[in-house]
Amino acid sequence: MKELKLKLQTDLAGYGSPISDMFEQPKTAKDWEQYILTDEQIRFFAQNGFVNGIRIMTEAQVDILNGELVKLQSPTTEEKALFYYYESNESGDPEKVLFHAIGAWRVTPGFHDLVWSPAYRMAAYQLLGQSFRLFHDQLFCKPARHGGVVAWHQDFSYWTFTKPMHHLTCWIGLDDATKENGCLYFVPGSHKWGLLPITGLTGDMDAVRQVLNEEQLGIFEKRVANELPKGYASFHHPLTMHGSYANYSERPRRAVVLNAMDHRTLGNIVGYDRMEELKYFPAMLQDKLLDSRFFPLLFDEDKELEALTRHIPKVDARELYDDPLAL
Repeated sequence: MKELKLKLQTDLAGYGSPISDMFEQPKTAKDWEQYILTDEQIRFFAQNGFVNGIRIMTEAQVDILNGELVKLQSPTTEEKALFYYYESNESGDPEKVLFHAIGAWRVTPGFHDLVWSPAYRMAAYQLLGQSFRLFHDQLFCKPARHGGVVAWHQDFSYWTFTKPMHHLTCWIGLDDATKENGCLYFVPGSHKWGLLPITGLTGDMDAVRQVLNEEQLGIFEKRVANELPKGYASFHHPLTMHGSYANYSERPRRAVVLNAMDHRTLGNIVGYDRMEELKYFPAMLQDKLLDSRFFPLLFDEDKELEALTRHIPKVDARELYDDPLAL
């Protein structure tokens, strides 16, 4: 990544487009074609609630982000204030460390520009079936030998302060992710279960069993490991049950997560009972469009695909999401 020639303001949310040359942006419709997911990948996502093996970054780009990550784990007071959430160890147990932070895209150029990665943007557009905005990003890091768990959960159970339910999560490995170092697991088809109660994000991996019925418990036993090389991604539906086990290996397991939402998403904070957890998030007013600089438009299908004439397969949002066209 070349040296930035402009003096950046502290909060990179002020830049609604890439600020470096880390990701070459498509200049023509043909430039987009290399990133288009196949019909088979789209069908797999619709059936299972996830799809994986999608390359987002080169190893050199991963190295840039891992260099920035070192800095982000020891931020200045000014930098830390830009995060919506920051826990050096969310588990609270020094023997089970889980670094979890939200908002890195506001702090360093590499994480800022990652959300404009063309491979990410095209896949997210196809899997949401719509133009979309950034909701927020996350960092999850498990150190070697004592990295903690991320307990089984559905993402939207934590995001009911927005509406409608039309979100998409992208998990990108900053290390090779394996069963040994605590890779993600998915429960295929669990996106069709409906919204389940929250049972916690750390601690007891088996807590989710308390809220599953007999049929769901049977499906739960068929969970699959999301093993991926670094720089590769998986995408999952906001109701897909997923989690990751502890890292007792000799290697770290670092990852960045990009959460996208329909470009017409509204705030839904009335009656939300976890408002304390949103105190550092951008303003999200009831029934108001989330379109501030903190929720940049990442893909405008009319603009990006104006000249692209070939068929682009995408999900039928009306079948997979909660009334996405009601706005």
